[in-house]
Amino acid sequence: MMRSLWTAASGMTAQQFNIDTIANNLANVNTTGFKKSRVDFQDLLYQTLRFAGTPITQGAQIPTGIQMGHGVRPVATQKIFTTGTFKQTDNPLDLAIEGEGFFQILMPDGTIAYTRDGAFKQDADGRIVTSDGFPLEPEIIIPEDAVEITIGTDGTVSVMLTGDDEPQTIGMIELVRFVNPAGLASFGRNLFVATAASGAPMVGTPGLDGFGIVAQSYLEMSNVQVVEEMVNMIISQRAYESNSKAIQASDDMLQTANNLRR
Repeated sequence: MMRSLWTAASGMTAQQFNIDTIANNLANVNTTGFKKSRVDFQDLLYQTLRFAGTPITQGAQIPTGIQMGHGVRPVATQKIFTTGTFKQTDNPLDLAIEGEGFFQILMPDGTIAYTRDGAFKQDADGRIVTSDGFPLEPEIIIPEDAVEITIGTDGTVSVMLTGDDEPQTIGMIELVRFVNPAGLASFGRNLFVATAASGAPMVGTPGLDGFGIVAQSYLEMSNVQVVEEMVNMIISQRAYESNSKAIQASDDMLQTANNLRR
């Protein structure tokens, strides 16, 4: 069996995986805080048929050898954490991070997840929560008689209560950053979890020590660029077609060999 059949098949499988990733990026083009993914490829094992540097006569060596590759495979899907565009809203609980950092979210099992999606709401207990009802960490509770909510660039949450002349500070929003944010694991709902590759979370105050600032009444949109993804899709589709042509050419060569007669 010709080696090119399996080599080209690996190329088709890799491009199919690439198209799946591009499709997910395009599907989330309007998802708040979404970060696009990029597929990294790696060539497979090489079979050495002739070693470079092999002596052929006294004082002479083969300058180049013969190696035959066996195709390609996806080796990583990397999250690209460039900042998306900002959209102004009229909701005081909509927050965006200008710069580096993630919001902390307390999950039902007691673990902490991280997100760039700042479309927060207020639940029946007055807590600031995500769209799924998971509370912001550290917990911040808005009083029932609050008539105005102000969130500063440093994460300070203040409210104006009925009958008061001065706002009261009720909490502080903390941000988290990682040495390697690309090592975070996605599990849907715009949430990430820390892994050994991402490193330990570093908690800090917005605007200090390299952390971004908090912008109230703004949302960070997806960083997916539709034109870029469409170009990547065309490139991937043409690569898929080229590999299919290689399989077809290999099949034609095998058919010619099978039709040989004495």
